Amino acid sequence: MTGITEPSEFSNGPVPSDRLPDYRRVGLNPVARPFYAYSLAVTGAFWLIVLVAVAWMPRLPFIPFDPAPWSVFAMSGATIWFCVVAWIDARRRGWVVREHDLIYRYGVIWQKTVIVPFARIQHVETASGPIERLFGLLRVKCYTAGGMMADLSVEGLDVRSARRVRQYLLEQIREEADETDRSERESAENGQPVENDKPLDHESD
Repeated sequence: MTGITEPSEFSNGPVPSDRLPDYRRVGLNPVARPFYAYSLAVTGAFWLIVLVAVAWMPRLPFIPFDPAPWSVFAMSGATIWFCVVAWIDARRRGWVVREHDLIYRYGVIWQKTVIVPFARIQHVETASGPIERLFGLLRVKCYTAGGMMADLSVEGLDVRSARRVRQYLLEQIREEADETDRSERESAENGQPVENDKPLDHESD
């Protein structure tokens, strides 16, 4: 008589906090140096337009708006402040591709670190605006399942780095898809139900 094997007991014990891996120990790659100038240019141009608009509004007869004399100085101070913040933000940004995920950090006052596992990425694309192309920059946009908007947009990469990151991520997606296909074939051979949820890769410049 064949004995019945008892299933192993399920265990889900807590992990001590001092044994948790710290992502902050990972050395992040800085963004490309042209991103510093790009960030300053975009921020400065925006606030300069606002400053000129505030200064010229009293001269327009069809706009009943007369700002206080100190408003121009206040806007000038705001322009300088936001340019300084943009410069600090550019210097503090960082990214790194690990074996199983992508990390991107940005922000100054409210700093944010995003970690996206490769298994969650559905497709990847590179994109750049006219000003970014002027500075030789590309951004890598990662989309996860069920999202119409990019879940992570890695800004501040030079063209070579962005394309290498995109290619690497696409290779990881294909490997995940191949592994899913193998699992589905094995499940089908064993008569188990198959779930059809394959990742989709997409790239565009």
